[in-house]
Amino acid sequence: MAFPGGAYSSGTSSFQNSGSGSEGDRNMNLNMNHMQVNITDQKKRKRMQSNRESARRSRMKKQQHMEGLSAQIEELKKENNQISTNVGITTQMYLNVESENAILRVQMAELSNRLQSLNDIIQYIESSNSLFQETDQLFNDCGFLDTWSSFPVNQPIMASNDMLMY
Repeated sequence: MAFPGGAYSSGTSSFQNSGSGSEGDRNMNLNMNHMQVNITDQKKRKRMQSNRESARRSRMKKQQHMEGLSAQIEELKKENNQISTNVGITTQMYLNVESENAILRVQMAELSNRLQSLNDIIQYIESSNSLFQETDQLFNDCGFLDTWSSFPVNQPIMASNDMLMY
């Protein structure tokens, strides 16, 4: 048998099965059944209220978690932008240094070539000086320079008219 609360009690079976019983017993059985239904309804309402509260707390907790994740996303985006900016600046500085190094390498190669050329000139001059010194020594040993040394070095040479005709 169904009652207004929508619950079914096992106490009704004794009411249906007993053919003999007084009106008072029936009323008492109905009251007991009604009390059992009320207790069951109260438990059901309490459980539903508890479930609603639990669901509300769960939704609040989920919302707080989502807000925390959203804040973390924003923070990570800012950090990512800063890192990207720093990488861009560092890359530009690296490219500038590489460019400067390339220029310095070219200058170093040019200066090395100049130094090598100057060293070659110095070596040539030194070898030429030693050759002249050997030649001077040869002339001195032969007495050739002694003959020429009697001529004045910074004196003009005079020529006669007879010499100019030829």
